[in-house]
Amino acid sequence: MPEIKTKVTDADVREFIRTTVESDKKREDAFALLDLFERVTGLPPRMWGPSIIGFGKYHYRSERSTQEGDWPLVGFSPRKAAISLYVFTGNPAHEHLLDGLGKFTRGAACIYVKKLADIDLTTLEKLIRFTMAYMRERYPE
Repeated sequence: MPEIKTKVTDADVREFIRTTVESDKKREDAFALLDLFERVTGLPPRMWGPSIIGFGKYHYRSERSTQEGDWPLVGFSPRKAAISLYVFTGNPAHEHLLDGLGKFTRGAACIYVKKLADIDLTTLEKLIRFTMAYMRERYPE
């Protein structure tokens, strides 16, 4: 079984944002997200791999393969093209939670925003809370 490359590290989250995020606006957005996620989750931020800031963790086992590993309950990554928000389950039954979020695109279980001003932070907070509860229920420790 191939080893999962994205693992929790001891890298400093704030230092990562200060030194890696290139634009001033995206850096400001990253620090605002960091504050929001810390407040909402009550968990400390941790670096997952070189660029994901995660909060909490769960252990998964794939239903389609032998792959398993740990992943953050929720998180974000301030990438150059867009900010990746790991706050959505990808479950079609949860689509309604995206109503009112604002301007975004999505992947399977990830939401991409160009800038924080494009989305409603109250809706984002609800998404964070729901996703944490859902993942803890689905993947109990």
